[in-house]
Amino acid sequence: MKIGIIGIGLIGGSLARDLKKAYKGVYITGIDASEAHLETALELGLIDVKGDESSLKDAEIIFLAIPVDAAVKTLPGILDVIQDEALIIDAGSTKGLICSVVSSHPKRRNFLACHPIAGTEFSGPTAAIEGLFEGKTNIICEVEKTAFKLQEKAMDIFQKLGMRIRYMNPEAHDKHIAYVSHLSHISSFMLGKTVIEKEKNERDIFDMAGSGFESTVRLAKSSPAMWTPIFDQNKENVIETLEEYIQNLEAFKQKLKDDDLEGLYKEMQDTNKIKEILKGIPLNKL
Repeated sequence: MKIGIIGIGLIGGSLARDLKKAYKGVYITGIDASEAHLETALELGLIDVKGDESSLKDAEIIFLAIPVDAAVKTLPGILDVIQDEALIIDAGSTKGLICSVVSSHPKRRNFLACHPIAGTEFSGPTAAIEGLFEGKTNIICEVEKTAFKLQEKAMDIFQKLGMRIRYMNPEAHDKHIAYVSHLSHISSFMLGKTVIEKEKNERDIFDMAGSGFESTVRLAKSSPAMWTPIFDQNKENVIETLEEYIQNLEAFKQKLKDDDLEGLYKEMQDTNKIKEILKGIPLNKL
């Protein structure tokens, strides 16, 4: 099986690891803007050869695992050059714009819009993890616009990777993901920023930081190159979630000012039900 992976980072590299384990005779062409990433991917055995877009003419399956702004620009051109029975699968965290960009492309049937809810705060080919997608949810948008035979090919891959499938339209995906993913990253970035600024005057603050701080600020180590275009493409939904979040923070602050301890207790008690909502979902799957 000839596979092309565009973007040999955490997602693309992890895909390469699992595909080589799941299928015999897989031959992977790697494409990346970073020559250093490609060299590392070759050394790690993630890919078999370095390539460029012209190398994808014979590929059976192509994975697009690059920042969403680059994916939107790259996808139409890849569709132009692939063979008629090839399948392109993306892994972007926003779905509205990429689906819109190729909605009228003659080879729209060759594209499957996906978002595997998997990852860590690390990036690059050295961050690739075997089994990253096991048990993770893969959201698929506009599945009806992909040729049925190509859907079947994709489902075989997802099954072998151990993924759970969820279908949504692009608008619903982008709205919900703003709450459960994008807001989490913004909160983490801003918590990290606040502590860094405070640390200028209180240098031992990090000595006092416990596991709660470490787990909450973990996402602040994520790549700005990946997250800036995500926030931009999902700007309306992100702003809406931020406004609601800020209102809740302001209300919490006001209760503290008013010495409303009963109100604070009730706020936290009511929020404790999140334990039931997330029951059985490991933290690394959120």
